[in-house]
Amino acid sequence: MKYLLLIHGDESKMNPATVVDGTGMSPEYHAFNTALMKAGVMLGGERLRPTSAATSVRVRDKKAVVLAGPYAETQEQLGGYYMIDVPDLDHAIEWAKQCPAAQFGTIEVRPIWPTRPQ
Repeated sequence: MKYLLLIHGDESKMNPATVVDGTGMSPEYHAFNTALMKAGVMLGGERLRPTSAATSVRVRDKKAVVLAGPYAETQEQLGGYYMIDVPDLDHAIEWAKQCPAAQFGTIEVRPIWPTRPQ
């Protein structure tokens, strides 16, 4: 079953992280990525740019409204994600516990509904 591990945290603390040899990842994330890949469960994942680079689009009464930045002010921002393929929710939760951001933010574990025939 496929799950997204959505990484929520305070981007002012996430953005200045120390990175490892051109990977763009901190040592902790580099180790986590390596563990996901060695286990064969990682399908993808990316770090997101800060909310200051975001654009929000909504359509109301058939009129599009485009806003610079995120619409809602929150204490935690979506900073990135991993897509994993594991047997069940318990396995997804175990991986979420190992994500470095779980120490200072929140990892939302969300199952994915397939949009294409399997």
